[in-house]
Amino acid sequence: MELRHFRYFVAVAEEGHVTRAAARLGIQQPPLSQQIRALEREVGAQLFRRLPRGVELTDAGRTLLEKARLVLSDVELALDAARRTARGEQGQLVIGFTSSAAFHPLVASVVRLLRQTVPGVTLALREGNTSDLIGELRSERLDAAFIRSPVERPVGLVVEPLLAEEMLVALPDQHAIVERLAGRLAKRAGQGMLEGRIALAELAQETFILYRRPSGPGLYDSIIAACRAAGFSPRIGQEAPQMVSTLSLVAAGLGVSIIPASMARLETNGIAYARLDDLPRLTAPLHLAYREEKPSGALERFIDCVRRSGDVI
Repeated sequence: MELRHFRYFVAVAEEGHVTRAAARLGIQQPPLSQQIRALEREVGAQLFRRLPRGVELTDAGRTLLEKARLVLSDVELALDAARRTARGEQGQLVIGFTSSAAFHPLVASVVRLLRQTVPGVTLALREGNTSDLIGELRSERLDAAFIRSPVERPVGLVVEPLLAEEMLVALPDQHAIVERLAGRLAKRAGQGMLEGRIALAELAQETFILYRRPSGPGLYDSIIAACRAAGFSPRIGQEAPQMVSTLSLVAAGLGVSIIPASMARLETNGIAYARLDDLPRLTAPLHLAYREEKPSGALERFIDCVRRSGDVI
């Protein structure tokens, strides 16, 4: 039995006439009659009573009509769902992000735009460090990820640059540099942002708290290289497992750190932030990574939302 048998049967039942049903289906009347008789043999029951001017359903036919309509409706729903998925109008994506990327307004903007433009696509978000996210992309546990700068281009992945944000120095709010600039300390949006800039060389004698290198090799190496270019090798007191953890340690007075500017959006008591005046300034790149293979329709929509959001931020 094939789906076409159900379609033929439903057409004859609704028309009450084999010739009219054949015209509706675009086939000849004799082949349609043969298909209906074949269906009756398959069912093992008469489905229609032949009348002088048409046909009418038997009890078995009425039962089959109800079920056949449900089957055909389910088939249409399945085909429509498949087409919508292929067009990227529905589906689920698993998106990774580093802890520092989560605070950048781009990520929230992308999620909001995707929800507005393709509400049928749902997102599952997963936090991790850059190295772990790259591994999950390769093993296909993630569809895409917002990552910071990897040490080298990962094989098999597209790493699309999105932006490079300024990096700030995070200092305990009782630090001597803060006290020196205290007259110019501006409280904005619950943040302690020093209005002046400081030279990276001013931190030569400080203890640094950094996000550990295996978790964020690109940022880690950039900070070390910038310090050496400023004439000193940083004294690293601790390496935190999460970027947010570095701020907690700074607030406790255990050292200073250098973080992406978007992380200053965290309202962390006991911390003041300062901009650097060294050129070229330290920046924290943000990339979108995904596999080189042709993306699914939903992922194409997501990538488009990322690009559109990046254009306005």
